[in-house]
Amino acid sequence: MSRRARRYRLGSILILLVVLHFALRPWLGDPRAAPDFLLLALLVYSLRTRPGKAAVAGVVVGLVSDALTPVAFGSGMLAYAVVGYLAAWGKAVFFAEHVAVSGVFFFCGTVVRDLLVLLWGGHVRGSALFWQLGVWTMLKGVTTAIVGVAVLLAFRNWLKVRLSE
Repeated sequence: MSRRARRYRLGSILILLVVLHFALRPWLGDPRAAPDFLLLALLVYSLRTRPGKAAVAGVVVGLVSDALTPVAFGSGMLAYAVVGYLAAWGKAVFFAEHVAVSGVFFFCGTVVRDLLVLLWGGHVRGSALFWQLGVWTMLKGVTTAIVGVAVLLAFRNWLKVRLSE
């Protein structure tokens, strides 16, 4: 398969995830526990690129996310950039081509992003911060990891993901 075809396939998957974020996520119930398709798109891209490109993609995704929730504008951009960079760097360290390892990356990426947004944004304090990090972030991490693994399995031929060692 040519390099151009791989790019088009990855791009179509990323566009699908962005569309799902805005079309499907509002219908999934409580937004605090719904899977984050924007973060999932960033992580799928980050696992297939270099850290610098992943950080720039994180800034763009964070800008889109912050435009929708301007309470702590900028904290999302920085958090997405850090998560994108760390995911691309982690791919090089942990060889994240396995579906289970990618699921752990999706969960950890969600937790780190939420932690950074909440700490840098400063708009949640006290017991609400505890509940957000201890309950809602963990639920969002699990749902994002489940959807991420489902995306990798559904598009395994396009993304060239190994199912087992």
